[in-house]
Amino acid sequence: MAAVTKIVFLGASSASFGLSMFRDLFSTHELTGSTLVLVGRDAERLARAKAVAGLLNERSGAGLTIEATTDWRSALDGAGFIVHSTAIDRNRLWRHDFEVPRKYGIRHTLGENGGPGALFFTLRTLPVVFDFVREIEARCPEALFINFSNPESRIILALGQHSRIKHVGLCHGIFIARSQVASILGLPDDRVEVWGAGLNHFQCLMQILDRDTGADLYPLLREKEASHDPEVAPLTRALFHSFGHWLGCGDGHVGEYLAYGWEAGEGGYNFDWDEGERAKLNRLIDDVLAGRIEIPDWWRMPSGERAVAVIASVLHDRKQLIESGVVHNRHAIPNLPADAAVEVPVVADRAGIHPVSLGPLPEPIAKLMTIQVQVQQLAVQAAMQASKEIALQALLIDPVVNSATSARQLLDELWEINRPYIRPSI
Repeated sequence: MAAVTKIVFLGASSASFGLSMFRDLFSTHELTGSTLVLVGRDAERLARAKAVAGLLNERSGAGLTIEATTDWRSALDGAGFIVHSTAIDRNRLWRHDFEVPRKYGIRHTLGENGGPGALFFTLRTLPVVFDFVREIEARCPEALFINFSNPESRIILALGQHSRIKHVGLCHGIFIARSQVASILGLPDDRVEVWGAGLNHFQCLMQILDRDTGADLYPLLREKEASHDPEVAPLTRALFHSFGHWLGCGDGHVGEYLAYGWEAGEGGYNFDWDEGERAKLNRLIDDVLAGRIEIPDWWRMPSGERAVAVIASVLHDRKQLIESGVVHNRHAIPNLPADAAVEVPVVADRAGIHPVSLGPLPEPIAKLMTIQVQVQQLAVQAAMQASKEIALQALLIDPVVNSATSARQLLDELWEINRPYIRPSI
């Protein structure tokens, strides 16, 4: 009899990520007979998500049973996998995370995974995550928790320190980095193979290979990069010149971790564009569900995210190599702290998620990343204890923060904005 499971999707009412997940779930038959439970807070948006899932399930013949509920606790009973992609009032609070530090003279890029903004993402996100975690420990303790929410490293770090559940973080950043170097090399993405290790959004490409020949492409990258358009990824390329390896997945993300990251641009996230794209996608979904237009071809193709590959590999004990996962270090990267949350290749099988070590990072890069590991550790401690004192300490060791006075000012203002969400989780 084929292996089947129960997959709980927390945050399924998100139009953009929900559709990406559906594209992956319904473009495979490896989960036939399994149950997918969609969970969201907004009943109307959840009903729309269920309708989309039902339509794609029917058209693809994927053979899943689709359920939907706003009762996330009961949904967890008997689950084998939990996919987590929730966010608290995402754009409104993120705007504050970006704009308030700037008001006090902090120069930063995105305010999401690094700098002061990431501290407040952490303070308000971990209590919600640990509400889920405590129920998972009671209702489905053997389930695998697959996290997509930011701040990814801090969530995984907290899970490794304060929970017993199996977990992994997934991010498509490694593929963004691959696209960057492939573009400079003048090669199609699928011709380029990259292997990275480091922190989420701050990986070091340890190897860049020609998938057809196995040749090392780093020498060609150095040659091609020298004459490439100087307006493309100036921060990442400056780091490449100084440290000898390609880092991260774009200047905005890498810049979050560096005192000088703002030099690549201080525009922040384009919230207006994001909201416009979400509205456009919602209109498209409504048109498809109403039968006004056909299902777009791209809805039938995998998104490139790796959650379904992980689920199928664990369920069928396939021992599949997954290009990148965020895990507790435990010496996978020997020259980063053992209790860091690192991003490395992983193998997924019935026993869980197994990090693959690519060896030590180049020592100067390890030292650069260790600074950020220490910031993340204090931020997690502050969030788990709901401690304003420790939150201030996290700000004062963060290289993005350039003034103790500004740190205290932004802490007071953002703490009040986030007060409804900050509470101890231990």
